[in-house]
Amino acid sequence: MTEAAEIIARHCPGWRPRLGLMLGSGLSGLAARVEQAVEIPYRALPGFPEPTVAGHEGTLVCGTLAGTPALCFKGRVHAYEGGDPGASIRTMVRTLRRLGGETLLLTNAAGSLRPEIGPGSLVAITDHINLMGFNPLTGPNDEAIGPRFPSLRDAYDPDLRASLARAAEAEEITLSEGIYLACPGPSFETPAEIRAFRTLGADLVGMSTVPEVIVARHCGLRVAAISVVTNLAEGMEHASPSHAETLAVAALAAGRLESLVMGFAAHV
Repeated sequence: MTEAAEIIARHCPGWRPRLGLMLGSGLSGLAARVEQAVEIPYRALPGFPEPTVAGHEGTLVCGTLAGTPALCFKGRVHAYEGGDPGASIRTMVRTLRRLGGETLLLTNAAGSLRPEIGPGSLVAITDHINLMGFNPLTGPNDEAIGPRFPSLRDAYDPDLRASLARAAEAEEITLSEGIYLACPGPSFETPAEIRAFRTLGADLVGMSTVPEVIVARHCGLRVAAISVVTNLAEGMEHASPSHAETLAVAALAAGRLESLVMGFAAHV
């Protein structure tokens, strides 16, 4: 974490991010909106992962977004990629904090469990259910970073959600709200699992985001998250979901997501 922050600081002298952006599957185009951009490949940063999934580039972009100093993570690591995903996630998120970051905005591609929130919809996450089978804080705790038993009450900051809602209204973008359920993947869920998840109260299902949120809250970052709905979950429509569909629908929604994030970033 310290090594990565020092390398970034050398590439960007005098620059200090206020906002971090974690860009999900097929959503990395937002990084092109960063001004005075400096790009650093993950492979040059100790502890950062080399993503193995299409739609995740593995590049850090430092600069300014809508007037706000911002650090964009183009690509994330998933539990299903193997190894120790918790270690990489801790390094990435804590590097943002080490550099002086205050807020982390995460984006992801997700399946919808609500028929009225169909493909192409944008959803602000209000809470999550973790069924990934691991917690990225497992292991020894460093009290200098955060408490042994962090609270996740209001993990998705209500004031930041209100800022997203204002940005959506200003841009005339429909922004729903929902609870995100995280599975480990890489297989998509079965129809029976989707029925169970709906009973649990989930509105969205995906394979990411929750570990980053846990690490961010542990180290004191404020958090907001947006899902781009790329499909209705298994059993809710005739066709089965696919990663190709995820990337294609994410690309179609990218313009509205970029406008929403730009409006949000201007007032962070």
